[in-house]
Amino acid sequence: MTGHLVTRMQPFGTTVFAEMTQRALQFDAVNLGQGFPDTDGPEEMLELAARGLREGLNQYAPARGLPVLREAVAEHQRRFYGIPLDADTEVLVTVGATEAIAASLLALVEPGDEVVVIEPFYDSYAASVALAGGVRRTVPLRFPDLTLDVDALAAAVTDRTRVLLLNSPHNPTGKVFTRAELEAVARVAVERDLLVISDEVYEHLVFDGLEHIPVATLPGMAGRTLTISSVGKTFSLTGWKTGWVSGPAPLVAAVAGVKQFLTFVGVTHLQPAVAHGLRMPDAFFTGLADQLQSRRDVLVGALTDVGVPVSPCQGTYFVIADLAGHGVTDAVDFCRRLPEEVGVVGVPVSVFCDDPVPVASLVRFAFCKKEEVLREAARRLRSLARR
Repeated sequence: MTGHLVTRMQPFGTTVFAEMTQRALQFDAVNLGQGFPDTDGPEEMLELAARGLREGLNQYAPARGLPVLREAVAEHQRRFYGIPLDADTEVLVTVGATEAIAASLLALVEPGDEVVVIEPFYDSYAASVALAGGVRRTVPLRFPDLTLDVDALAAAVTDRTRVLLLNSPHNPTGKVFTRAELEAVARVAVERDLLVISDEVYEHLVFDGLEHIPVATLPGMAGRTLTISSVGKTFSLTGWKTGWVSGPAPLVAAVAGVKQFLTFVGVTHLQPAVAHGLRMPDAFFTGLADQLQSRRDVLVGALTDVGVPVSPCQGTYFVIADLAGHGVTDAVDFCRRLPEEVGVVGVPVSVFCDDPVPVASLVRFAFCKKEEVLREAARRLRSLARR
């Protein structure tokens, strides 16, 4: 059937996550490849979702989402970041952040328009740009310190550039962009009149006392930025696939115009439960970040104990390890062997890049697992010391 797939999508085969998950099952390996938690979200949210099923929330929601969730998103943005939003015109509920990204790009990018993406990038970005008929231009983060080359960013923008696609906290690296870096991004966007799509799904998973700064809060950015988030990461409910887009009414309306022909509407009975989650006390959000920071430290400690350096991990679910010192020159091959030989699954960073050469020895590991699972992974990773 591959021969029937449109040309622009042929480079995007089965995702690496599906392959590595299958290898984890085959070899009974600890799966630190895919970024999904192995615990459920808050019990009160689960109960509200179940109640929605029992009490009649089983038909189509309004096109832009139930008012209770749109209002909760607007309250959340004001509460945490001081961003004012009209819940009726400046918020759109989507089927996860992945749909939000795809619908935004399909709405804003004409065939031939260029989209600047920070590399490495979440794999759906490239596919969504291709679906829109756009041209992807990348700007690399520099390993091992993950600094953004602002001059390279400015140089990547041409007269054909329409959108800058940003992700902070950043998957797959775990980087949280600094205010100075975001201000530099904002200057480029304003000077070149770019639209910005900002994927902020890990917004509450920031460590070491650092701060997540929405790019929409910076001077000149509120009127040109679409901000995307979802329930999945913040509440450990990735299977709920409920996200949202917020920003200026004309941009949100454009995305809504496309979204209606993708999934039409989101899942109705989950939306009041998600709204409840967004209104939970501050202690919930800080507590989850503290738990993940502790789990990060378990995994980072295990890697450093066997002489594997890691890049700074300031947020998200992920840490990047450099296996060059263990003779790894092809992380794709290494990750395919790792489940059988070590009993752990990771993902090669090269699958998130257009240029695989600078990241040929880098592997991404997820630490959004129970502490006992991470400690078992740490025990197995000790065998790397003998290599």
